[in-house]
This record gives sequence, structure tokens and C-alpha cells, in this order.
Amino acid sequence: MKRIVSFAYGLICYLLFLASFIYAAGFLANLWVPKSIDFGDVGPIPTAILVNVLLLGVFAIQHSVMARPGFKTWWTRLVPVQVERSTYVLLSVAAFALLFWQWRPMPVTVWKIENATGAMVLQGLLFSGFLLVVYASFLIDHFDLFGLRQVFLHLRGIKYQPRPFRVPALYKVVRHPLYVGWFIAFWCTPHMTQGHLLFAAVASAYIFVAIVFEERDLVKFLGEDYRSYRQRVPMIFPWPKKKPPRVTST
Repeated sequence: MKRIVSFAYGLICYLLFLASFIYAAGFLANLWVPKSIDFGDVGPIPTAILVNVLLLGVFAIQHSVMARPGFKTWWTRLVPVQVERSTYVLLSVAAFALLFWQWRPMPVTVWKIENATGAMVLQGLLFSGFLLVVYASFLIDHFDLFGLRQVFLHLRGIKYQPRPFRVPALYKVVRHPLYVGWFIAFWCTPHMTQGHLLFAAVASAYIFVAIVFEERDLVKFLGEDYRSYRQRVPMIFPWPKKKPPRVTST
């Protein structure tokens, strides 16, 4: 019964994540959802900036702190290890929901593409960013990333083992294609407002900070494999890395 409950809990957390992910696309695109990044009650700009930065900060702190190995070691004393990742996903969804609910629009235009074709291209790029996030997650194991593999293995009575380090497809081009997808989704919009710009800038800055901590943990966990990978493959932008000069003996 405990295994069934754990699996049901993980499945619910995953479905809630899917709902929040779809809502995030509508939120940034100003489509489909009841409250989006540019629509809602407009208040004083200083208040909006303060509230919005705090909302992004809540998400950033939750997302980063709970991902650290030290926190996981402590956290799994309170939460069963098989649902640790699902609980992380659930709290990320809660942080997302708080942001969607309390976001303060700042609708002053920074840029707006009037050309219909150009606007359509940028809108399409926004959604392609979300699709890239999904694709990149499946390349490394989507269901492990969002906790379903852990609860499924527990349901079957199989001990969980982390996936071995590998470099599939896009990960041969950049180390973090998933984050590239988020950058595209944040910045590719035909109508950039002050609020959207604040969101994109703060979220992008957070990603670069998160990468530093994430890669530090990966080096500790994977050792020379990840060090070598980091030397060969660029972080975000797919330009060739300089090869170290050859040392020749005379």
C-alpha cells in the first residue's frame, strides 16, 4: 500500500507540473490563461518591481536550495527517499503558482513588432523554447528528472540507481540545452513590456548563477568525466571552444 501511495503521489506531482508548464507558456505568451504576464490589475511601478523580484526570488531559492546534495541528505530524513524528487517538483509547482497568482503587470512597452510575419515568428520561437525544454529533458531522462522513475521503481520493488553520465544529441553542442530553451522562451516575444523584461532579465541571471552551483555539484559527483566534458563543450552558446595549445619538446 505504501508503494502504491508513493506512486500515486509522484504521478499527481508530475501531472501538476505538466499543468504549470503549459500555464507558463500561456503566461509568457499572453494567451489562453486568465492572468498573464502583461494583463491584470496595474499598480505603482516601484511596488510591482519589489513584488515581482521577491516572487522570482522565492522560486529561485526553492529551486536551488532543494537541489543541493547537502539539503537532500537532510531532507530525506523527513521525506521518504523515493518521493524526494516528486516533493521537489511539487514545491516548484507551488512557487510557480504563487508567481502566476501574485505577479504584478508592468505593461509599458519596451518594444513591439508591428509586422505580422515578424510577430508570428517571435511568438513561434517562444513556443519552440518550451518544446526545446521538453526535448532536452527527454534526452537525459524526463521521468527521472521529474520524479516518476523513482516512484515507479519503488512500486516494483527495484532499488533506484542514478542514470550513468552520457552526452546525447544536443548535449554534444552545449552543456545546458534545457536552459537554452528557457532563454528562448523568456526573450522571444513580439511585445516586450517592462514587466516581461524584468521577468526575463532576473530569470536569466538566476539561470547563470544556478549553473555555477549545478556544475560544481556535477564535478563532485562525476569527477573527471564532467571536467573533461566541460572543457570540450560550451555552456550555453554553441561556439567552438578553443583547444589548448600543444606542448612540443625540443
